[in-house]
Amino acid sequence: MTSPADLIVTNARVLTMDAERPSAEAVAVKDGLIVAVGGAGEVAEWQGAGTRVIDAAGGSVLPGFIEAHMHLFPGAAELVHLQLSGVAGFEALRDAIRGYAAAHPDAAMLVGQGVDYTVLGSQRVTRHHLDAILPDRAFCMAAPDHHTMWANTRALEMAGVLHGRKLGPGNEIVMGADGLAEGELREGEAFGPVLDLAGESRVRLGLATGEEPDPMPTPAERAADRDIMRRGLAWCARHGVTSIQNMDGNLYQLELLSEIEAEGGLSCRVQVPFHYRNHMTLDMLEKASAMARRYDSEWLSSGIVKVFYDGVLDSWTAVMIEPYADRPDWVGEPLFTPQEFIDLAVAIDRRGLQIAVHSIGDGAVRAVLDGYAAAQTANGRRDSRHRVEHIEVIAEADVPRFAELGVIASMQPPHPPGAMDFPLEPTVSRIGAKRWPLSYAWRTLKDAGAHVVFASDWPVSPIDPILGIRAAMLRKPWAEGDADQSFSLHEALAAYTVEGAYAEFAEDRKGRLKPGYLADLVVLSGDIEATAAEALHTLHPVTTICGGKISYEA
Repeated sequence: MTSPADLIVTNARVLTMDAERPSAEAVAVKDGLIVAVGGAGEVAEWQGAGTRVIDAAGGSVLPGFIEAHMHLFPGAAELVHLQLSGVAGFEALRDAIRGYAAAHPDAAMLVGQGVDYTVLGSQRVTRHHLDAILPDRAFCMAAPDHHTMWANTRALEMAGVLHGRKLGPGNEIVMGADGLAEGELREGEAFGPVLDLAGESRVRLGLATGEEPDPMPTPAERAADRDIMRRGLAWCARHGVTSIQNMDGNLYQLELLSEIEAEGGLSCRVQVPFHYRNHMTLDMLEKASAMARRYDSEWLSSGIVKVFYDGVLDSWTAVMIEPYADRPDWVGEPLFTPQEFIDLAVAIDRRGLQIAVHSIGDGAVRAVLDGYAAAQTANGRRDSRHRVEHIEVIAEADVPRFAELGVIASMQPPHPPGAMDFPLEPTVSRIGAKRWPLSYAWRTLKDAGAHVVFASDWPVSPIDPILGIRAAMLRKPWAEGDADQSFSLHEALAAYTVEGAYAEFAEDRKGRLKPGYLADLVVLSGDIEATAAEALHTLHPVTTICGGKISYEA
């Protein structure tokens, strides 16, 4: 030992995720790196007068969780919105909305989050339901997947969409027989004007358009946006997250994070993509390359292009190979033609950038894999680690293509209906029993040799990785005889650590606890290996350490 460690975590059940030394009792950290992992006695040799010692009290110590798919800026903004998850029935919805409205008398626009598609049972929500609850103030509420919103008449009028408007493919303002909008808005182009009334348009830009604020925010607005971003970073650290692979982005988000870093450091490492939308042209990818060159540190990076190919199952906007089980004349409408996506994938790949594509239906998954195959043919094979995001339904013929093409399967354990917060209906009926065996097929893809990486897609699902691990372990088939897609504890942990590091080309320095690796770790309130899967929700982070500094303490 040359000089003492800055920090030692001891009296721990250390799960290193390193096959060479799977378990230990203590970890020592110095200058942002791990310098020792081993028995309490051997690590104690690194202790000096200035060393901070954390007693884990027998709790598990893990590599910091890597959130491989989330939305930092909008998620942070939504922490103060009305939370409607679990609300069921008109009376409960009415009471929640009116209570929130009373507590926020000056809000120009009231926004609710996480309301089930089946909040009124088999009845579809319309503006008339919301008018009966809140007639005189603008209100809208989003489904958990953030692909459908419902708005009252006041909000539709103020946003200028009560009489409908022309939209791009895959977006819809559901119209009534009276020629007026019914209140259901499918996909971002449809509900964007309504959400803009809340004054949070900058928060959504990285998701909605991928473009920059216009006009650019004032210094006061910029400071407010930094505060929103800080709130999101703190929420991540509180849940043991040390690395974020953001799945929406623009240059403005990177600038805000860079300003926070300059002011006092980031509490999580963040990767922000360039978001390519279907209204853009291929020459705009030069901005993605510029972002990758400008931001390339362990704390803040880009180098990845995010794309949406389809929508979601619940609003029939996911793209399927065969028609929906409950809509036999409809397969969904892609946001790109297959050839447009091939041209895009070849162009991005040629720049040496990584690609991540939202693909939920089996038709979208196939089209995206075809694009990646075309990029290999055109540009030559390299270690590109392109990604397919979500993969909620896949065709059997496409399963082996992930390993063959070296493509990452980026999936979310909280998402299958019945696994955590999402109800079984309408999704399982929409998919149809014939497709159930290959729906949310993590195990099938893993067994076929794919790198499967886990995340929450926060704020679509709660960010807590421990809840995601629990959902992965407790996953049950919807029908007897269908494949078991569940993961073991260690497989699920790897998908939140080792595989997350692999997804960002950082497996040589992140995702494991071993000397020389980045000092990103989380101390839990108990022993995760000794806790039954059903009881995992009782565990929580007590200390999160990122880059050797404590980013959260309970």
